[in-house]
Amino acid sequence: MDPADAAAAADAAAPIATLVQELFVADGPVDRPVRIASLVAFQGDHRTLTERDLPRIASALVEDIAEETADEISDQSRPALTDALARTLHSLGTVDLDDLRAVRLGPEAFARHLAIAAPDADEELDPADAHTHASLREAVCAHILRFLTLRSPFVAAAEDAAFEERYAQDIIAAHDHLTIYGIDLAHSPDSWPLDAAYLSLETETDGGGPSAPAEQALAGRTRVLLWGVAGSGKTTLVQRLAVSVARGDLPAPLEGLRGRVPFVLPVRRFRRAEPNRDGFPGPGASPEPGASPEPGAFPEPDAFLSAVRYPHAAAQPPGWAERVLSHGRGLLLVDGVDEAPEEERERLREALRELPTRYPGNVWLVTSRPSAVRENWLASERFTELKLSPLSREGVTAFIRRWHAAARQDITDRADLDRLSGYEETLLDAVRITRDLGRLATNPLMCGLLCALHRDRRGYLPRGRKALYDAALSMLLERRDRERAMLPPDGIDLPQEPKIQLLQKLAHWMLVNGRSEMDRATALETLGRHLPAIPHAALQGGPEEIYRHLLNRTGLLREPTPGSVDFVHRTFQDYLSARAVVERHDFDFLIDHAHLDDWEEVIRMSVALARPDECAYLLEGLLAARKDARPVHARHRKLLAAACLEHATELDPEVRSRVHRYTRDLVRPTSLEGARALGWIGPIVLEMLPDPTGVSDEEAHRLAVTATSIADDRAIDYLVRLRDRASWAVRAQLAGAWRRYDTDRYAEEIIAHLDERELDFPVSDLEELRALRRLGGRPCVQVAGALTPEQLAEGLVAERLTELWLAYDLGADLDLSWLAVFPRLEILRLSHRNAEVTGVPEGVQVIVAGP
Repeated sequence: MDPADAAAAADAAAPIATLVQELFVADGPVDRPVRIASLVAFQGDHRTLTERDLPRIASALVEDIAEETADEISDQSRPALTDALARTLHSLGTVDLDDLRAVRLGPEAFARHLAIAAPDADEELDPADAHTHASLREAVCAHILRFLTLRSPFVAAAEDAAFEERYAQDIIAAHDHLTIYGIDLAHSPDSWPLDAAYLSLETETDGGGPSAPAEQALAGRTRVLLWGVAGSGKTTLVQRLAVSVARGDLPAPLEGLRGRVPFVLPVRRFRRAEPNRDGFPGPGASPEPGASPEPGAFPEPDAFLSAVRYPHAAAQPPGWAERVLSHGRGLLLVDGVDEAPEEERERLREALRELPTRYPGNVWLVTSRPSAVRENWLASERFTELKLSPLSREGVTAFIRRWHAAARQDITDRADLDRLSGYEETLLDAVRITRDLGRLATNPLMCGLLCALHRDRRGYLPRGRKALYDAALSMLLERRDRERAMLPPDGIDLPQEPKIQLLQKLAHWMLVNGRSEMDRATALETLGRHLPAIPHAALQGGPEEIYRHLLNRTGLLREPTPGSVDFVHRTFQDYLSARAVVERHDFDFLIDHAHLDDWEEVIRMSVALARPDECAYLLEGLLAARKDARPVHARHRKLLAAACLEHATELDPEVRSRVHRYTRDLVRPTSLEGARALGWIGPIVLEMLPDPTGVSDEEAHRLAVTATSIADDRAIDYLVRLRDRASWAVRAQLAGAWRRYDTDRYAEEIIAHLDERELDFPVSDLEELRALRRLGGRPCVQVAGALTPEQLAEGLVAERLTELWLAYDLGADLDLSWLAVFPRLEILRLSHRNAEVTGVPEGVQVIVAGP
């Protein structure tokens, strides 16, 4: 049920609840099961009704239930139905059930019990009215069971426990798997167990603190806003947390989540599905008024499960979610703020302010792309803001090795295994050595595509984003089945281009309507409208057959819940949307929507796909002044034009120069928030940043923040001009960025030149530890990676170390006697509180602070 429909139903049910409550006495035990017959209000010592009241109540129930279900009951049938329902209500005084057993039966079975207890209720009804009475009886029973559940804490607790056990298993079944792109769509599953495929993600604070595994960063925090770019693993982390909590299998840092109830709440589901039938506006046009889906509010707790289309939402005990949150037992995983329309995010923000206040003690994790919400968006509500780090070199290596390990699971031929191992090693070498590949391999999505393409193309990899996605589509849509001489299992044999055209129609509908998910019925309607124009597809089946083929054979679509469909990743949707826009020459349409952050990726990809004259037109349109544009939107458009330059394969030099000229003044950030925001432009911004030589320390710090936000080794050339600054803020920013760049080059060109005074030098892995030792060590070292005491004792320069900061979880019981090898050590900082710290060398001060 849609949240808005659920709210309307709740309003309609209020009079019915009052009538049902009137049937029962107010007192009675609530700490054990109680016979229903002893609770009815029309018999016994504490009666408040007589049997003559039952027809009155029955008549009102017939009216109200008919209104609730929108059923029409004729005036001729009403008296007979009222009499029949009154007899059914009278049987409540004879039924041999207690409240707990009745609730566990559920409305349908409980209604059958009442039917048996009142066999004469239907005697005078014709078949049609008897059927109507059966529906009325079951509806009344549902409200009676709700009343019995809410009345008795004993019944509620028993039902809650049973439902939560089932719900936990459903959460595990729904989320305990990940897609690993392109392993073998013909002979292997397209998803793998979460435990086998999951790669621990790392987070960092916007304040420049040390990076840490996400599990550690979330430990001890009850409200977190997590930023991450497309493909960085936000939804994967949500899945991991939900499954771990549902299983009760939690890493040590997250023990505080044990016993909580996870609610996975994708924001894209909070909207009513009202499709735009036309779907495709002409050049420069906007969707028809009222054609876009109507936004929905953040659901109330009892509508959480129906809002996300949980298949057993109707089985949740009445008031269950409300009780979970009221007792502070919830883990609320609100995924994808960026997938709410921009004009609705303020309403979402208000809900994220109000609900944690109304229900204290629960844990909240909210995720978003960085461009969708400004810095400190929820800071006033005590949300800690973290961002998912790009994959480190070690993370990329781990992902590639894990991908190939998964691929090996279904291979038995020794020669094939040897070939795959060879591909693994050559790919690892390629991403380390080749700059373009290194820039692409920054998140799990891109790494998965690179692994799949490298194997599929026997060691050949495309260069650049456009080539990567074109090759991925070719691999997924055509080559795998064709090169195996595989017969189409569904009898449909479509070449690549018709598949792309049809997928583009679905993707473009989502773009126009501001969606990242669509109803299955809308997908069928959209395909049905466009099939006649694609005869190769139309000859092989209707919308239903073609839809099933695209769903089962392309690897790009999935059904996340019954009755809905989306792309396996938003990036594929954006890319196919861009293809559709470019083919339709809808560049004015793009320009009109360029101020919306959820169009950024589509516009960038459109520049990569457009011809030179089209590309120039689009960029000129982004720069052009617009009478109705707010200043913030005008600035956004110009920065987007700059961000698009690196994707333009061919462009008039004059247009490129004009983009530089219009945006040069915009890349002198006046705040740290603005400095960080410039990082999303990409490496091209390095060409526009001013010379930092003569600027103030404050501006130098902002420029350092911008440059270190760009995880490309070209940033080192710019940072070299900042390395001799005395400012602690500048030095700390440069030191903290080491892990984003080539270890040895950054060590030699940046770390080696930083003034050591009052500066903690970060070490996130063994390679950096060894590089720091080659530089002669440093007096203050911050260890963010999980290095062992043996590695630290060997890698740190003992005669120089005076202060050591261990910024990762070392376990519950910590023996620090190994620190005796550092004779000059004075201060040890621990970022995680441990149960017991022993063996501290004499003279060493231990400072402990939780995350």
